[in-house]
Amino acid sequence: MRPDPGPDTSVAIPEPGAAILPAYVLRVPTGPYRTLNPLTKFVIAIASAIVAFGVRGWTGPLSVLVVTAAIALIAGVSRSLRRFVLATIPIVASILLVNAFLYPGATDVLFRVGPLAATGTGMTVALQATLRVIAFALSVAVFSLTTATDDFLADLECRGTGRRLTFVIGSAIRTIPAMGSRAVEIVEAQRARGLDTEGSIRRRLRGIVPLAGPMVFGSLAEVEERTVALEARAFSAPVRRTVMRTLPDGSRQRALRWLVGLGSIAAVGASIAGRFPLP
Repeated sequence: MRPDPGPDTSVAIPEPGAAILPAYVLRVPTGPYRTLNPLTKFVIAIASAIVAFGVRGWTGPLSVLVVTAAIALIAGVSRSLRRFVLATIPIVASILLVNAFLYPGATDVLFRVGPLAATGTGMTVALQATLRVIAFALSVAVFSLTTATDDFLADLECRGTGRRLTFVIGSAIRTIPAMGSRAVEIVEAQRARGLDTEGSIRRRLRGIVPLAGPMVFGSLAEVEERTVALEARAFSAPVRRTVMRTLPDGSRQRALRWLVGLGSIAAVGASIAGRFPLP
């Protein structure tokens, strides 16, 4: 009998020239619209917001909604936009109520609810403002759904953006999702300790303080931990960092960015100057 050689403990040695970089460095975006450079998608989102709020009348927000809906269908994220639309309901409701019933100087009364009167002018302004808010929210949502945060930050730093500004932008982008997940964890932990977070409105209000305290102190502790971790990685070192992840870009995309950016500014300027009438 041949002796048992035992388990194979040999280590595979990569071939010369083989890629040994982490997977996130080699990851390439796939799919329609997702393959665009993050800066291109960011410029489109900003230009959409400029047109939605800057172009007068119904034309600005409606055109942005149409373009955003087309991009969402092409990118395959149209279903994911529903939760973003639902998130705008409180703001939309306040805009409609305040402008419809309290718009200053309006006299064309449509109907009355007690001492308050809804006016046609107020309703028109309210609907236009609602469309602007929804158009802005959806344009930002499409950008966030089609662009990974680390891709956007890597592209900014590759273009020479300072590391501190890149860190601030990344922290701002990740703040809301991080706070949402932290709030869920705090609620579950407090429920496990016997806190009643359900039932009447009075009970829920009493439970705000036990939830807000850990939220604030947890955020401060996370900032301190992140600062220590960054300093341990030589974040403040006076040298230029080597960017390992570069994303595809080209002359066509650069031309598209200039065209979209300047076109949005020109549209707003023409609308304000009254160069062409818009509905």
